[in-house]
Amino acid sequence: MEAFLHYLVPLPVVLPLFAAGLKFALGVRLQRLSQAVSVVALAAVLVIGLVLLFGVDAYGPQVVQVGGWEAPIGITLVADRLSTLMVTVSSAITLCVLVYSVGQGAADQEEATPLAIFYPTFLILVAGVSNAFLAGDLFNMYVGFEILLTSSYVLLTQGGTAARIRTGSTYVVVSLVSSVIFLVAIGLIYGATGTVNMAQLSVRLGELPVQLQLVLQVMLLLAFAIKAAVFPLSAWLPDSYPTAPAPVTAVFAGLLTKVGVYAMIRTQTLLFDNDALNGVLLWAALATMVIGIFGAMSQNDIKRLLSFTLVSHIGYMVFGIGLASLHGLSGAVFYVAHHITVQTTLFLVTGLIERRGGSTSLNDLSGLAKLSPMLGVLFFLPAMNLAGIPPLSGFLGKLGLLQAGVREGTPLAYLLVAGAVLTSLLTLFSIVRMWNYAFWRDPDDGRPVALGTLLESSEDDSVMGPSSPAGISVVGGTRPPIGIGGKAVMTSDVFPPLMLAATVALVVLGVAYTVFAGPLIGYSEATAAELLARTPYVEAVFPGGVR
Repeated sequence: MEAFLHYLVPLPVVLPLFAAGLKFALGVRLQRLSQAVSVVALAAVLVIGLVLLFGVDAYGPQVVQVGGWEAPIGITLVADRLSTLMVTVSSAITLCVLVYSVGQGAADQEEATPLAIFYPTFLILVAGVSNAFLAGDLFNMYVGFEILLTSSYVLLTQGGTAARIRTGSTYVVVSLVSSVIFLVAIGLIYGATGTVNMAQLSVRLGELPVQLQLVLQVMLLLAFAIKAAVFPLSAWLPDSYPTAPAPVTAVFAGLLTKVGVYAMIRTQTLLFDNDALNGVLLWAALATMVIGIFGAMSQNDIKRLLSFTLVSHIGYMVFGIGLASLHGLSGAVFYVAHHITVQTTLFLVTGLIERRGGSTSLNDLSGLAKLSPMLGVLFFLPAMNLAGIPPLSGFLGKLGLLQAGVREGTPLAYLLVAGAVLTSLLTLFSIVRMWNYAFWRDPDDGRPVALGTLLESSEDDSVMGPSSPAGISVVGGTRPPIGIGGKAVMTSDVFPPLMLAATVALVVLGVAYTVFAGPLIGYSEATAAELLARTPYVEAVFPGGVR
């Protein structure tokens, strides 16, 4: 069984790349077959992730030396508890987002040319994410980040509208700055140690002067904090993500920032055996939580509000990293898995809200609970999960982090506990405000919306390119104009089945985190213990000892 697991490690990277190449080979005339190939590839990656998840838990980390070149010369891929958990969760949400986008493209009757760009780019994005998670050396992790940057820029600017080009340009400039800092740090690390293999660096970095270690650590944290949108390096995110189509925004918000969080966890635990910057991380976590949620409270657009809550809740994960304890890290790992799923779900639901209500502005929406009770349920469950209402997984993740802060017992840790509680309460306030405006108030209480403005917005938010005049057409036809805020606008009467199924699947997955919270918390604790021990990772890469 262990030998079998060894051969599965590269597949989360290889399969999406193979499917992307096959998609190009099939061309635009076999669109249905191309969609099926994409879905099957990501479903296979999910199955492989689950097998690795249980296999690594039973047999320990699995290592593949690509091309047969032994470490540290060759490319090393490492599947341990943390990386396999991230691969599994990311493959689950990317599969659902892909199915959602297929349903949206079919419902909007969009043709093959834009789709021919979207699907292979999305698959390449998935390959880059998996490569970043499985990378056993810093340079290969950098390659994964660059694959993410290239494919995400294409997805973010899909359709070529002015708003997307403008925000996409900001996104790519910020990402390039982060990548340059990361690349310079890798060069300095290689110059100082003669290697970029992380298992080898876990020993060699400790032999460097303390001041040099600190410089290298600061550079890596700075690069990853930009990618993770940690305050004060988070200003780019709320303006970049909301302009993208719903499926793209969902996978960006739910997943891409967590790649930066993953890199912070990996490097802080494996490469640097000191607590010199833990205090800085805790202050950054506090500022990220509090300032992010204050930003969310001032928003009247659901996409921007959720983008600010995304920034805010990154602070919880950095809180656990800064504690650098068993319970702090296990809380951070659990919260990462929870937040990827819940945040992605909320952005997909927002796409359904826009389809049903004609807008994402809280001033324009009203009465959705009466117009679409199912939509109300799909929003309510992940929203309450994000707010941390007992007994949902959001509450359990926050409770674990609060307990870890209390165990730390320092004044700064207690301040973080207070900040985390305040952030949770303000998140609940923001969620309730969204619910009251969009779902609970009378359908005629919203502000009038011009039909032309709605159609222009619908065109801009199409995932596969410009919509037809019936860009809101659905399976079963379009709904006659209904009154929203006293003005007749076109909305969709029936949600496309694939869009609805993908959203329901993610809602169920979020609830499953609560049902199976015991095993998941146990796995998170085992992951944290493995990260702090470092020995299982290092010995898996260098069975005969680090050279």
